[in-house]
Amino acid sequence: QVTPVESGGGLVQPGASLRLSCQASGSTFGISTMAWYRQAPGKQRELVAIITNGEITYADSVKGRFTISRDNAKNTVYLQMNNLRPEDTAVYYCNIGRLGQFTWGRGTQVTVSS
Repeated sequence: QVTPVESGGGLVQPGASLRLSCQASGSTFGISTMAWYRQAPGKQRELVAIITNGEITYADSVKGRFTISRDNAKNTVYLQMNNLRPEDTAVYYCNIGRLGQFTWGRGTQVTVSS
C-alpha cells in the first residue's frame, strides 16, 4: 500500500506563490498516476492537475498559473502555484494511483487572503 503525505500549504497574499509537495511512501512500485485535487468550503472536491503515464492535464481555472511535476527518484509530485487568487483557497489533496488502486493524502490547507 502507498501512503501519500502532503506538505507546503500556508497563508499567502494574492499574487504570491507556493509549492506543494506530496511524497509517496510504502509500496511505490507501479505508481502510474499522481494528481492534485482541492476542496473549498461548501464545494465538491475538484481535480487541479494530474500526471498519468507522462501526460499532464490541468483544470481550466489553473492553466498558466500552476505547474505539476514529478520526481520519480523521490516518489514525489509537486504543484507549483503562481499568481495565487483568493478563489484558490482550499484544502489540497494528493491522490496516487498504483496498480488500479487510488489513495488519498490527508490534505494541506492553502489560504489566499489579503
